[in-house]
Amino acid sequence: MSQSPAARKLVLGIPKGSLQESTLDLFARAGYSISVPSRSYLLGFDDDELTGMMFRAQEMSRYVEDGVLDAGLTGYDWIIENDSDVVEVAELVYAKQQLRPVKWVLAVPEESAVRKVEDLDGGIVATELVNFTRSFFAKRGLKVKVEFSYGATEAKARLVSGIVDVTETGSSLRANGLRIIETLLTSSTRFIANKQTMATDWKRRKIENIALLLKGAIEAREKVGLKMNVPRKSLDAVTRLLPAEKSPTVSSLVDPDWVALEVIIEDKVERDLVPRLKEAGATGIITYPLNKVIP
Repeated sequence: MSQSPAARKLVLGIPKGSLQESTLDLFARAGYSISVPSRSYLLGFDDDELTGMMFRAQEMSRYVEDGVLDAGLTGYDWIIENDSDVVEVAELVYAKQQLRPVKWVLAVPEESAVRKVEDLDGGIVATELVNFTRSFFAKRGLKVKVEFSYGATEAKARLVSGIVDVTETGSSLRANGLRIIETLLTSSTRFIANKQTMATDWKRRKIENIALLLKGAIEAREKVGLKMNVPRKSLDAVTRLLPAEKSPTVSSLVDPDWVALEVIIEDKVERDLVPRLKEAGATGIITYPLNKVIP
């Protein structure tokens, strides 16, 4: 017996902790409103086919693999750490601070004599990424004791031989007087799904549609829309200023001597481009933020 649309429920996992706010913001940009009760891990969606729970990113892939969740967002690092057998639906490059992957790095105090990975042979390293770190040293043929760190790993760097910690920019490590020896792993957020879930047609389509919208929201975060009116005689001069890979939309106006032009550009070029467009003859220039850009 097929499931009625009203009874359909796809269970999503949203990461609790450092990625929580950026993930909720990403879903909002993708068009989903998620309510987070203050005393519950259960989430409310403005989509009758969705329900959800909050888990730490470190454990998300295990719950997806076991079928507790149909799909969820977590880091590639934790999928590797848990050795989880899940379907990777999409890579979503966003983090707590910036649109860039994070890195797990081996770091030591500035005053340490350690200059390369081999110098840690026989030493002790503290990290939250225990399994991966043990495997890393074992592949190098090094005998390093890897201890689990219950948070505040940077503070332990002077109590052990070194630490393996996650960073976006490295600024916090430098502020704590630590020096990076080597990058062990580069990780980004992944939208993952349970294998059995992906074998169910409507759930697979639903998950793929969500992934499409999430990727569109990420794509839009560093872009703006640009509108302007341009005299026909200046159209060539204005379009030559636009990024070469962008093909603007040009529409006729009531006045046959003028056209309306619209294009999407990188927000980092906007401040330099707009004055030049004005000089080339464009008027009524409007820039506006975007929620989603779907290729």
